Amino acid sequence: MFGVIIVIIARILLLFTPGLVRNSINIIDQYRRNLIIDQSIVENELIQNIFLILLAAVLSGFFTFLTRQTIINVSRYIEFDLKNEIYSQYQNLSLNFYKRNKTGDLMNRISEDVSRVRMYVGPAVMYSINTITLLIIVIFYMYRQSPELTFYTICPLPILSITIYKLSKLINQRSTIVQESLSKLSSYTQEFFTGIQIVKSYVIQDKTSKSFDVLSSENKMNQINLAKVQALFFPLMILLIGLSNLLVIYIGGKQYLDGTISDIGIIAEFIIYVNMLTWPVASIGWISSIIQQAEASQKRINEFLNERSEITNFNPNDTSNILGKITFNNVNYKYKETGIAATNNINFSIKSIDKLGITGGTGSGKSTLMNLLCRLYDIDNGEILIDNIPIKKINLNSLRKQIGYVPQDTFLFSDTIINNVKFGIENATKDEVIKACKTAAIHNEISNFEKGYDTILGERGINLSGGQKQRISIARALIKKPKILILDDCLSAMDTQTEELILKSLDSYTKNISTIIISHRISSIKSANNIIVLENGSIIQSGTHNQLISQNGYYKQLYNKQIIKKESIE
Repeated sequence: MFGVIIVIIARILLLFTPGLVRNSINIIDQYRRNLIIDQSIVENELIQNIFLILLAAVLSGFFTFLTRQTIINVSRYIEFDLKNEIYSQYQNLSLNFYKRNKTGDLMNRISEDVSRVRMYVGPAVMYSINTITLLIIVIFYMYRQSPELTFYTICPLPILSITIYKLSKLINQRSTIVQESLSKLSSYTQEFFTGIQIVKSYVIQDKTSKSFDVLSSENKMNQINLAKVQALFFPLMILLIGLSNLLVIYIGGKQYLDGTISDIGIIAEFIIYVNMLTWPVASIGWISSIIQQAEASQKRINEFLNERSEITNFNPNDTSNILGKITFNNVNYKYKETGIAATNNINFSIKSIDKLGITGGTGSGKSTLMNLLCRLYDIDNGEILIDNIPIKKINLNSLRKQIGYVPQDTFLFSDTIINNVKFGIENATKDEVIKACKTAAIHNEISNFEKGYDTILGERGINLSGGQKQRISIARALIKKPKILILDDCLSAMDTQTEELILKSLDSYTKNISTIIISHRISSIKSANNIIVLENGSIIQSGTHNQLISQNGYYKQLYNKQIIKKESIE
């Protein structure tokens, strides 16, 4: 409200200028016609008018500055809040949402679309108030001086308003198309940079460049089509303002000659009024364009803000600790996108200090089971219990904080090694970080780096080997001191010697917690209290290592293959 008042004051101050110019021209005209004989009176009047014009301009400029400091600053706060709201929403949404939407599109909505909305709540609001204030006050002043001349002056404005209304619909449509094509371009670019190693390895730069050119050309044409519509506003504004000036000079001059108006200064005053309306009239089109673009962008933002996560925290106030007993009772889950069953009537149980091994072929449902345990997905039917409590009745955040999960696809942030490890628990000391890294058998290698734990990693840890990334991820899970530790095929990039070293370190670490190890290597899971073998989402074998190698089946075949391979290497 304060900003609105300041805008009105700034515009009113500017309106003193046309009247002062009129007085100045009139007094010169009176002196020319010998109605005033004393030249000093004319000079004093002109000096006084010039001073008042300058004073009005300075004060108007000052209040315009205050306007920007209020309304524009407020729009930046709104932009800040909206980005935080979208980011918070992104964090709350389930993994299925991210499967349906591309990263580039998500980035575009939180950057480009939010910026367009900010332009509406900032500059568009400010100039709307400015335009309305000037139109009302200027037309009132003009009407008070000469109703007939005012009518002829403003008669082109309705034509502009109708044209703007027609063009606004086109702008809205084309703005939506532009944002959608920009999202496609952003998504493609993001994927290209992420997979640059594959692109170079397969020497497909020319192919990707052609695909980029197609998307870029599509976006260019959409931008041009939008610009063509927007470009109509300013030529139309110049034409109509020019027409208004011609009408003022012609009609006003005729009225002065006819004696209808007595002061020639009124013509100059009207010309200034018309030109003062130039920006307000022009800004009608600009504001309309911003509003249409903001409407299209807000619609895209609302599509995501109105999304509801499939994963609901049913008990957000629960802060109790878990012991680690896990029970799966007839658990079934289908992928929402394909309808393919990922798990079929899965049944198993782990005591709070047990170690479970899981193996099976690719796509057998191993990782899906762990995603269900972390409630990254919710089961279709059946029941998952933690300490005999249904998993949905446990505080979601508390559950995940007490699970140390090392996924199959290792992800490291573009930050220091120590911060990547502390990502598991921010207030961890360096000694705790070092202890976790020693358990993960990565401490010695980090110490050999020039900057040690302060080494900055490239995007996704690109300057580390696969085994180093996996071990840092293990350290990140261990530093949480979880009650349930899940290692999802995270030893695959390590040699046998390093694998044995890590497993030996983990043996003492995992004595008092539940541990689940998913692996294709028998050596990683053979010490587990129980081992289950999955195939097409179902358990086809279960038992201890000794029990399973004594039975004909997948596990024994896998074991024999790995024994033969190990002997051939040795």
